[in-house]
Amino acid sequence: MKKFLLSGAIVALALSTAAAADIPGLQKGSPVIKSISALAFCPQGCLFIGDPASQTIFAVNTADSTPSGTGDLNVEKLDEKLGSLLGVTGKDVKISDVKVNPASGNVYIAASRANGPAPVIVRLGRDGSLKEFSLKDVAFASVKLPNAAGEAITNMAFVDGKLIVAGLSTEEFASTLRVIPFPFKDADQGAGIEIFHGAHGKLETKSPIRTFAPYRVSGADYILAAYTCTPLVRIPVSDLKAGAKVKGSTIAELGNRNRPLDMVVYTKDGKDYLLMANSARGVMKIPATGVDKVEAITARPKGEKAGVGYETIAELKDVTQLDALDGGRALLVIAPQGGSVSLKTIPMP
Repeated sequence: MKKFLLSGAIVALALSTAAAADIPGLQKGSPVIKSISALAFCPQGCLFIGDPASQTIFAVNTADSTPSGTGDLNVEKLDEKLGSLLGVTGKDVKISDVKVNPASGNVYIAASRANGPAPVIVRLGRDGSLKEFSLKDVAFASVKLPNAAGEAITNMAFVDGKLIVAGLSTEEFASTLRVIPFPFKDADQGAGIEIFHGAHGKLETKSPIRTFAPYRVSGADYILAAYTCTPLVRIPVSDLKAGAKVKGSTIAELGNRNRPLDMVVYTKDGKDYLLMANSARGVMKIPATGVDKVEAITARPKGEKAGVGYETIAELKDVTQLDALDGGRALLVIAPQGGSVSLKTIPMP
């Protein structure tokens, strides 16, 4: 029986406020965050913040566990509204990640000012209100990443009491997946990841995972990871031991000259899918059911695409961020070149 290894929004909404308010392993203080490349949530509303500049991951209790609504969430001119909140113009605002808090349904946005001070977290309520989420006197913990380098944190997801972190390290296999138990103690060096990149016709260990989604099928846990240009790779979670050198199975080549931006897993009409936003190839709907049995690509394909196919959702354009609002809806950040940024709710396609 399949289940997703996501944060579990439906289950999380049933958690009591008391349980969410007391997250183990956190102490009161004011974390200093230099940069933000990725966000993630645990079911109780604990926000994980990836700070590659300090090679550190922070866990912060948002104290935001009361369900805040079930309606759609649509915001026009999001960049201008964030700019007004941050004291800059909309064009001077950069959005690095957007995640839905499964405990409340509120949305958390990692934003920064062009050439400005440290980034901020902004909470978007289900009523459309925007408010900076203060990191002063909060319950938090942090963990330093050893051997981190460059793009140390590209994506994160919380799975069964552990935070899975993708990025680069200084190890021989620079592409790294770390599995960090929570509450935090220490982070190990992680597992180095090797893949066969069909478009390049060779094995690679240096390129970071750009985005990934955890997925369970046939009783086994996997990471479905996407890289630039655009191999889709299946990686068994059971292989992710400290210091291990893991060979992922490339199950699709989705087309080169493209950068994957974000992805979620969902179920529709009894079947499982990946929904993936891309820099050059639109939003893809990729079948996920049975990916554990897909034969790995081990040679350069004749065309630019191979393996698991996909459907392009033609009406979805300029999507830069996405997350599951709930089991049946997706939340999209839409940023057309030269236009205003908006946030939109859609039914899962």
